[in-house]
Amino acid sequence: MLPSSQPPVPPTTTLLLPLAGLYAAVAAGRNWLYDRGYKTSAPGWVPLIGVGNLRVGGTGKTPHVAWLVEELLHQGHRPAILSRGYGRRTRGPRLAGLADSAATVGDEPWQYYGWFAGRGVAVAVAENRQLGLALLRQHKPATTVVVLDDAYQHRRVQPTLNILLTEWARPFYHDQVLPAGRLRESRAGAARADVVIITKCPPALPAAAQAAAVAAVRRYARLAVPVLFSRYAYAPPQPLTPAAVAAGPPAPPGPVGLLTGIAQPGPLRAHLQEAGYQLLRHFEFADHHAFTPAELAAVAAQLPAGLGLLTTEKDAARLAAPELRAALAGRAVYTIPVRVALLGAGAAELAQLVAAAAGPPAQGIFVA
Repeated sequence: MLPSSQPPVPPTTTLLLPLAGLYAAVAAGRNWLYDRGYKTSAPGWVPLIGVGNLRVGGTGKTPHVAWLVEELLHQGHRPAILSRGYGRRTRGPRLAGLADSAATVGDEPWQYYGWFAGRGVAVAVAENRQLGLALLRQHKPATTVVVLDDAYQHRRVQPTLNILLTEWARPFYHDQVLPAGRLRESRAGAARADVVIITKCPPALPAAAQAAAVAAVRRYARLAVPVLFSRYAYAPPQPLTPAAVAAGPPAPPGPVGLLTGIAQPGPLRAHLQEAGYQLLRHFEFADHHAFTPAELAAVAAQLPAGLGLLTTEKDAARLAAPELRAALAGRAVYTIPVRVALLGAGAAELAQLVAAAAGPPAQGIFVA
């Protein structure tokens, strides 16, 4: 468990700082062109709520997008989600449908589709978000607000509300630009944020630690920008395969295996250990890893027969491919759902910011 008083300062590779300075200069030059109007940043045809970060790797975008969509639905809106569709095997604007999969739209958009399609939320992918917005306008005209997933550096569109996420364990204000650190642009990029959320916090984060983090953010963000804190909230294991349905959920302190292909599996691993599970083996793959039947067969071969295998909802989106389902036949596989909870009065404050940005929901009948 990370200490709750202050996040650790990640190490810096000094020899890489000159290359980091060059990378930062290129990113700063691009931002300068947008800031001065030499490159156009277009508003949406409906309000846009952007969710992103300054660094590569996971800061919790997916569960925060889910929180926003749930809140917009609660407020009476007809939201849509627009993502790049990282890792998909297709290109160009695409509207997710029943015939799609993680391979055609990307694992995170396919995950969104599974969560929200039944509630009328459109999910689209496009490298160029302007083209993605045009696709939504053409096919989903009843949409009242679009949530932009991972679009902080995609400046061709201008969000109405720009949400910057940064992880408690590695906040942007302690990080360096690539390749010395993990930032895609300099810390000054935080000035574009309308709200900053520090994610994956300890549940009982002391007020003094929060105040110190707010002060650190204030060195780069605009003075009046709210700084909120969120944590992960894990649900009990849910069956993914028929064998898991038949076996019932695994209960601690029994042994289990863990399969992940996400950027930051540490918080999930820590949660399972704190919940009392005995992690017999963690099969850890890179973020967005495209699993193969041979890899899954090798995983199954290294686990005792009948042992439960836990994974994430994001990984489950990829494991749903027919050839992978066959590789897991007979294995009890479970997902661990994860959502976010905002600390203190953060949920009410974020809901107010969302309402102000999205405006009152349009009247009329939803066009599915």
